[in-house]
Amino acid sequence: MSAGLAEPSRGATVRPMAKTPAIAPSLDDLERIARAEFKRLPRKLARHVEGVVIRVADFPDAATEREMGLESPFDLLGLYHGVAIGEKSVTATPEDVDMIFLYRRPILDYWCETDEELSHLVRHVLIHEIGHHFGFSDDDMERIEAEAG
Repeated sequence: MSAGLAEPSRGATVRPMAKTPAIAPSLDDLERIARAEFKRLPRKLARHVEGVVIRVADFPDAATEREMGLESPFDLLGLYHGVAIGEKSVTATPEDVDMIFLYRRPILDYWCETDEELSHLVRHVLIHEIGHHFGFSDDDMERIEAEAG
C-alpha cells in the first residue's frame, strides 16, 4: 500500500474506476456529455428548447454569484439564462440567445460526493434548468426526469 492512502475498512464500498476516472472530466468532456444527454431528453420537452446554447464553465461568474446571493461558487450547478417562456413576446426582439450554463467544478464535487453517474447528474441539471425556464414545479421536473431515464 502506498504511503498516505488509507486502507478501506471491511465492508467499505469502493467505487469502480469506470465511474471515477483518474483525471477529472474537462470542460470539453462535460460539454460532450451535456450534448449527449440533451439529445436524450423527452421529445415533448426538447422541442421547446431546440435553439438553446449549452455552455460549460468551471464556476459562475462574479456577477452571477452576486445576483444569486451565493455563499460559495460551489452552490450552483447550472443556470438557465434567458427569458422565461411565459414572459416571451412574439413582437419583442430577443436581446440574447437562451443558454444553459453548467458549472463544471460544482457538478464534479457533487458527483464525487454521491454515487450518481455523471451523465445522469448532468441530465438532472439540464432538466432542472429547462424546468425553471418553463416554470415547472419540482414534481413536474421529477416526472420528466423519470421519463428521460
